[in-house]
Amino acid sequence: MLAVTTNRRLRAFAEQVGVVAAALFFAFVIQAFAVKPYVIPSGSMLPTLQVGQRVLVDRFSHRIGGAPKLGEVTVFMPPPGASLSGGQCAIAGEGPSYDAGPLLHRSCSQALPGAGPKPFVKRVVGLPGDTIAVRGGHVVRNGVRAAEPFAAPCGGGPECNLDPIVVPAGHYFLMGDNRGDSDDSRYWGPVARGQIIGHAVATYWPPSRIGGT
Repeated sequence: MLAVTTNRRLRAFAEQVGVVAAALFFAFVIQAFAVKPYVIPSGSMLPTLQVGQRVLVDRFSHRIGGAPKLGEVTVFMPPPGASLSGGQCAIAGEGPSYDAGPLLHRSCSQALPGAGPKPFVKRVVGLPGDTIAVRGGHVVRNGVRAAEPFAAPCGGGPECNLDPIVVPAGHYFLMGDNRGDSDDSRYWGPVARGQIIGHAVATYWPPSRIGGT
């Protein structure tokens, strides 16, 4: 009788271990391929996203061929120049130069190749082939000013008014909602499709901001 009871306990324990292992496995798979949490590190997406806010990012739709969509809040690996103070721009025919975008009165039209060391969070404001300008901090896409109720006012610096550039094929123009305080594609160029991880679908922290992005 004791042996039967012991065997039952061992089987029950083994089943519990199996359930926990399966749960951990699926949690790992979901995070690796489908949904992953990210913490907002800076104020570049104010007022939409606060510093320290936590969002869930859909990685799966991009893995199965879904293209980034206009207006999506997106997590991506920026060009390596983005890790430098003020960004680094590589404009075709001119080579890399610091702060080249706004000081030349136009956004950076071509990014440095490769990816930086940490992910950024910005909004998709330009698709491949679009002509993008900036007026008063607002995007002018293909000659039409975009409706951007989420954008914070721009402070009047050179980054607030930029002449048109064309987004290269296979690339996306990304900007923070905090237009006067965001290092983005204006400084280091459009982002290649392969460097875009996914788009933020929901906030899970803090509780006061739980919901869609």
